[in-house]
Amino acid sequence: MKRINIIMLVLLAATAITAQDVSKNVSKRGTTAAPFLTISQGARATAMGSAFVAVADDPSALFWNPAGIAKIAGGSVVFDHTNWIADINYNFMAATYNLGNYGSIGISFLSSSMEEMSVRTVDKPEGTGEMFDAQDVVFSVGYAISLTDNFSIGFNPKYIMQSIWRTSASAFALDMGVLYKTPFDGIMLAMSIQNFGTKMKLNGTSALVLYDPDLGTTGNNGKIPAYLQTDEWELPLTFRVGLSYEPFRTELHSMVVALDAMHPSDDFESINVGAEYGFSDMFFLRGGYKSLFLKDSEESFTVGAGIKQTFFGNVSIKVDYSYGDFGRLKDVQKLSVSVGF
Repeated sequence: MKRINIIMLVLLAATAITAQDVSKNVSKRGTTAAPFLTISQGARATAMGSAFVAVADDPSALFWNPAGIAKIAGGSVVFDHTNWIADINYNFMAATYNLGNYGSIGISFLSSSMEEMSVRTVDKPEGTGEMFDAQDVVFSVGYAISLTDNFSIGFNPKYIMQSIWRTSASAFALDMGVLYKTPFDGIMLAMSIQNFGTKMKLNGTSALVLYDPDLGTTGNNGKIPAYLQTDEWELPLTFRVGLSYEPFRTELHSMVVALDAMHPSDDFESINVGAEYGFSDMFFLRGGYKSLFLKDSEESFTVGAGIKQTFFGNVSIKVDYSYGDFGRLKDVQKLSVSVGF
């Protein structure tokens, strides 16, 4: 118990330190790199209003709370596809395997896909004939272990890369989380810190320009190769603390309700709430509300459903779908397929 208390105090202290600059009445929106790191992963979690840090019992836990993979039995894998705004798509894959007394390991991969666009300039607004695209990529390897029957801790180091045309930026980050089964029946307490890492800075030949150091002088070289200077940007550090509660669980019916409080480094605090009802561990209905109390947020209610089928006694296949209202930006839809064995 002393070790558990020390770990939780360290996480709280780290959060207090990183939260100092966002305690003012300033949201700091648009001041971090790689904002795609905040996009919810997993149709199940998204349908529950992204209130999942204290649930975290499927492979998408690598995104929400890496400590959750410690309680996933056997092996499991999930494939998730997101129809994001502006015709951008994201594909997420996560796999975990339980090593028994040695803990659990997991890997995850996230990448974006979008259509190429024409390169346009002031001189050629209709296009130069060149094409360009942009890409986001994250790869992680996670580990979690149960220190007691009621407490687990997890870590998820990851490599992040963004590119657009001929420039790219990369960073390394770490996600950390804890999960605690409280003495109260059916109540779980959890905390996680996401994207604690290095800064990102775009570099590449797209920043190459021809520069004239003295426009008022004739006869000099007016086409000196030079690079535009780019700044470094922090990653979107996010702290989550959450509770989940199972009001009942029988052979036919189950229910989970969850609440997450979020403290991001680039926005105001908000709350996510969600619930899942299951029938016969086969059919599932979900709903939630995201970004409660967040001013000017376009996100709001979420809904979803899932179906699960078991084969050969221990192999399960699950298909989940989620729909999220995004206000003026219309909607975001997700489809996940997961396999457990």
